[in-house]
Amino acid sequence: MPELPVAATDSNPLRIGLVSISDRASGGVYTDAGVPALQDWLARALASPWVAETRLIPDERPVIERTLVELVDAAGCHLVLTTGGTGPARRDVTPEATLAVGDKEMPGFGERMRQISLNFVPTAILSRQVAVIRGGALIVNLPGQPKSIQETLEGLRDAEGRSTVAGIFAAIPYCLDLIGAPFVDTHEAVCKAFRPKSAPRPAAG
Repeated sequence: MPELPVAATDSNPLRIGLVSISDRASGGVYTDAGVPALQDWLARALASPWVAETRLIPDERPVIERTLVELVDAAGCHLVLTTGGTGPARRDVTPEATLAVGDKEMPGFGERMRQISLNFVPTAILSRQVAVIRGGALIVNLPGQPKSIQETLEGLRDAEGRSTVAGIFAAIPYCLDLIGAPFVDTHEAVCKAFRPKSAPRPAAG
């Protein structure tokens, strides 16, 4: 019988690393909007206890790699979400850094994000977001703009607010189950997490 997952609790919360990658924001040229957008969305979406480790760093591949490794290996994050640095410009090296520290690539996340963004702009094909597993953590590159962050995490809705296209976060809780992270629930009005009917649930009580 599969081992039952352990639910996220106040004493064992889901630990999430939030990384904004921007030369100008990290240099104080303007205020970072990426991490606040992620914190706001996660506060609305997650029904289970969670804590965030936030970082604001420049577009430097060695810095990005060190930050991702530190968040997973030292800070114990189960999920790391990055924003910025995924385009075709010379300074955009987030995907390369992410792939360098990963044990397994998870290509479906990048494919889905580009599919969602193509509903709005043809330049979505220039985005190079990737996702990987490192140890017991999932690392996902997200777009840089707050509106795009919400769209790719949450998906698309019709004029009545009904979900028409699932975002990538619908698959993240089950992915976290499979790699041994705490079991987390979501607020279905924001994002309904999908798990197979056969997926183990935490013991009641």
